[in-house]
Amino acid sequence: MAEHEYKFNVTMTCGGCSGAVERVLKKLDGVKSYDVSLDTQTAIVKTEENVDYSTVLEKIKKTGKKVNSAEADGVVQSV
Repeated sequence: MAEHEYKFNVTMTCGGCSGAVERVLKKLDGVKSYDVSLDTQTAIVKTEENVDYSTVLEKIKKTGKKVNSAEADGVVQSV
């Protein structure tokens, strides 16, 4: 079964910010793994094939954090 890798550049100013992003990803069905880095301002999310880009993007946006740019499987996406 294929999987997707989504990479988001997210404005996060503190551990609480990155923690909020981690919490929404942890609750999202179909997420296999994620790496949220406050240092690099990124969230890299690996999902099952049936989880689409827009679903993950909306979950991250619901935290109130600004998504500056994103890639889905290496292809730049609109945010």
